[in-house]
Amino acid sequence: QVQLVESGGGLVQAGGSLRLSCVASGRAYGMNILAWFRQAPGREREFVAAIRYNGASTYSSDSVDGRFTISRDSAKNTVYLGIDGVKPDDTAVYYCGVNSFGTTWPNRRLAEKYRLWGQGTPVTVSS
Repeated sequence: QVQLVESGGGLVQAGGSLRLSCVASGRAYGMNILAWFRQAPGREREFVAAIRYNGASTYSSDSVDGRFTISRDSAKNTVYLGIDGVKPDDTAVYYCGVNSFGTTWPNRRLAEKYRLWGQGTPVTVSS
């Protein structure tokens, strides 16, 4: 069973930058998409960015205005989420997820298409 461990969250001032990390303990059968989602208090889990396991494609949500960058270090089995120009609205718990078996790239934005999640790393942005 693959385990995901996120880190890098914390308190940051608006306008600053940070980089979140997600380390996967291995590779699950059918694992081909890694993604970041976030969940603010009282809100549903929201898609942020996704990357193919081989790194060939990346995609970020239009809602983050190009400020978020997803990348992967295959040697470290780690996926990163870089956030520039953080805003108070970015305050949330950030989760990384691994796709469910059979999930295809067109469905990368759907939380229900991911079967494995980390414990999350909280990000709080002060104004």
